[in-house]
Amino acid sequence: MSISVKEIKDYLMKNQIKPSFPRLKIFEYLASNTAHPTADDIHRALSEEIPTLSKTTVYNTLELFIRSNIVRPVTIDGNELRYDVDVSNHGHFKCRSCNIIYEFDVDPAVLNPGSLKEFDIHEKNIYFMGICPDCLKETSASG
Repeated sequence: MSISVKEIKDYLMKNQIKPSFPRLKIFEYLASNTAHPTADDIHRALSEEIPTLSKTTVYNTLELFIRSNIVRPVTIDGNELRYDVDVSNHGHFKCRSCNIIYEFDVDPAVLNPGSLKEFDIHEKNIYFMGICPDCLKETSASG
């Protein structure tokens, strides 16, 4: 997704977030990186452009974005937290072979189970793990 700095600045301000330079760059990186990066990925990628960027700033910024509902955390493997700027309801599939995370549309009925109608749901996540079609092709071609 290509998004201008002005669009990011306006979006952050609309969500009551002061658009500091690190915040702009972190959101820009997330918006242009569909691989659902980790905080370490973000820090590594931006520290050359922003040498003073600390991991603490990255983590605090991501927490602010999550609290403001402009970024959602994605946890597929229990110990790996990734980030996604697409806050719409959708699912994720992680390939166990290449570790790529794919997004997919989810039937709204799955996200709104009638048996939970009296619950106050704050978050909806659907995750699958397995082998993607590209890795399956490689496996069958080499086997």
